[in-house]
Amino acid sequence: MFDIRSDDLTDPQTRALLALHLSGMQANSPTEAVFALDLSGLQRPDIQVWTAWDGPHIAGVGALRVLTANHGEIKSMRTHPDHLRRGVATALLRHILAQAGARGVRRLSLETGSGAAFDPALALYRTFGFVNGEAFGDYSRSGFNQFLHLQL
Repeated sequence: MFDIRSDDLTDPQTRALLALHLSGMQANSPTEAVFALDLSGLQRPDIQVWTAWDGPHIAGVGALRVLTANHGEIKSMRTHPDHLRRGVATALLRHILAQAGARGVRRLSLETGSGAAFDPALALYRTFGFVNGEAFGDYSRSGFNQFLHLQL
C-alpha cells in the first residue's frame, strides 16, 4: 500500500514532516522535556530513517537508532496529517521491527510524551506488544514522558 524506503533526509517533504514532528513535540511538552531529534540529530551514523510514500506524497517517517548490538530505539515516528488513520504508522512500525530483527536487535525501546495527544501512538505501540518500563540510555523520567519496551 505504501512505498517504504530508506531516506537520506534531503527531500523537502521529509524535512517538512520532521519539522512538524518537532514542533508538535514542543507544543505538547516543555522544551527541557522534549527529546525529539531535529534534522541534524537524525543524520547520525547510528540512525537509519525510513519514509512511507503514497505516490509522490510523503505519508510518514520513522527511524531506528542502534544503541548496542542487541538494543535499539525507535525515533521520530510521525504520520503526515493528510494520511492519519490509513495504516501508515502500522506499516512503518512493521518495517522498523523487521529491520531491527535483521540487525540482531532483541530489545526495542522508545521514549514518548504523555497526555492525550500521545494516546493514538501509545495504542499502536501497545498493540504490537510494547509495555511501559524504565528510562534507558541518556533519558530521564519526567512528568511529560514515558518509556516503552518490546522484546523481539
